[in-house]
Amino acid sequence: MAGDGDAPSDRLRERADQSRWKLWVLLEADRWLVAGIFLTLVFLVLAGTGYLYPTAENAIRTSDSVDTLFQGFLTATITGVTLVLTLNQLVLSQELGAVKDQRERMEGAMEFRADVAEVIQSAVSPSRPAQFLRALVEVSGERAEELREAVSESDDGEVASEIADLTDSLVENASGVSAGLDDARFGRFDVISSALNFNYSWKIFTARRIREQYGDDLDEEGTDALDRLIEVLQLFGPAREHFKTLYFQWELINLSRQILVASVPALLVSAVMIIFFNDATYSATVFGVETLVLVMAVAATVAVVPFLILLAYVMRIATVTQHTLSIGPFILRETDDVTEVEWNRDS
Repeated sequence: MAGDGDAPSDRLRERADQSRWKLWVLLEADRWLVAGIFLTLVFLVLAGTGYLYPTAENAIRTSDSVDTLFQGFLTATITGVTLVLTLNQLVLSQELGAVKDQRERMEGAMEFRADVAEVIQSAVSPSRPAQFLRALVEVSGERAEELREAVSESDDGEVASEIADLTDSLVENASGVSAGLDDARFGRFDVISSALNFNYSWKIFTARRIREQYGDDLDEEGTDALDRLIEVLQLFGPAREHFKTLYFQWELINLSRQILVASVPALLVSAVMIIFFNDATYSATVFGVETLVLVMAVAATVAVVPFLILLAYVMRIATVTQHTLSIGPFILRETDDVTEVEWNRDS
């Protein structure tokens, strides 16, 4: 590792190497806003194409496209609702279990909370996810400062430079993430968003590499400070993955409820268009302009609302999953910013 310029960025936006607007749509934006943008685009494309294409109205009147289209929507909506109910049952099944299983989950959770409480030197660990993560982040920043102070000027220059790069990056990163978690509430994406900006994988990798490569060059105080830093960083990974899993369950429950609500008007519109609407005789006008194309665009847009809500939520869940596939010091993305580790190839 050379210097700060060779370290991967701490912010997800910069590590992902994607445009700001793309990540905003995929992650940060409210899901109803994203669904609303998609709905607006669908409506504008359908209405614009219908009015700009000269024979569009005649094609609607002389074919069975209306029945065919909305029969497809009706079938897709019913199938989608069935899949959502199945998904809901899958999420709920993870919360069901025998007393023994629930007790083991409880014991595991309490053991982990006790480990965190010991590390952050508190009687009990915080109960709220944002404050729990914030405590680990702040303690990691404090231990980075302790490590920096433990490495004296008389130590080997290369070791001091490596540790300075690590600790400077960690303290700055911890400060920014802690501020983001300050007022964050679970159920909103800001908890996971802030946690994703703590690049603990690279920090564990770097700290362990320094420990193995330069352990003999550090005094007892420096070695102990480095081990204490690694300890708290290793607790952050499971904590973030646990709260990410809970957040996904929370979002999938919200998704199921919203799709079930949106499916009612979608089913009614599709059924009305199939049973009652007669495109051959429809002749309503507004300010002298035929409204057949407009009616079709509105009806089709309402019919695709459940799908677009599903799309908006799955985009975020899939993006978060992609960037958190690995737990621990594994870096899956292609990057030249990480020092390769050499090993003994002799047989």
